[in-house]
Amino acid sequence: MDLELKGKTIVVTGGAKGIGAAIIRAAAEEGANTIIVDRDEEAARKLESELRSAGKKTVATIVELINADLCRQAIEQASRASGQIDALINNAGVNDRVGLEGGSPADYVASLERNLLHYYNMAHYALPWLKKSRGAIVNISSKTAITGQGGTSGYASSKGAILALTREWAVELLPYGIRVNAVVPAEVMTPLYRQGLSSFPNPEAKLKSIVGRIPLGQRMTTPEEIAAMVVFLISSRASHITGQHIFVDGGYVHLDRALS
Repeated sequence: MDLELKGKTIVVTGGAKGIGAAIIRAAAEEGANTIIVDRDEEAARKLESELRSAGKKTVATIVELINADLCRQAIEQASRASGQIDALINNAGVNDRVGLEGGSPADYVASLERNLLHYYNMAHYALPWLKKSRGAIVNISSKTAITGQGGTSGYASSKGAILALTREWAVELLPYGIRVNAVVPAEVMTPLYRQGLSSFPNPEAKLKSIVGRIPLGQRMTTPEEIAAMVVFLISSRASHITGQHIFVDGGYVHLDRALS
């Protein structure tokens, strides 16, 4: 299926590794011009080099999206690279384990800065370009917004707010033909996920217990499976889909895990 993304410019935050990198690769395979927005310069440059060597048009923008001005700069750099923005994928974030216990009000605010505020800021500064292109936004959320996890107030509330913003922006941007959707992963093996696993006394045993609770196939979702949904949602093939929360999780959230 041709997703008609050739020549479109796709901006992905946290685009150098994990789910973000998978989205960049999937969009590039469809012929899109991709903008990797990430603070990890080494990983971003490596992916940029890989894709350019394969004949893909991609640009790495190295920035820490910790405040509004840096988000503005990221959008300015992205728009200068190709003169347009057709889709924004808000993906950057980290489950930083800022809980009600063991954290502080200052820690909580910092978690919101890492996981929520740049979603608004990036969309705000990208909006003039998205109006021109009648483009799309996809926000990456998390099952923690629905299920809770414990000990992660900052991340869970950020991801819950992202679901609310998805619906709010879908309504606000209807007059411009801009579609806004959210993808909700559950258990996806990424470098950050593996790093979190390593904090447990027996990481392999912990992983086995997690995988055993995933109804469809008792396996982790792959970054590529998340990416496939994202590139579909930003494509013309999804032209009448907006305001949706789409779970790509092997049934983790909505099926009875006792069945597995």
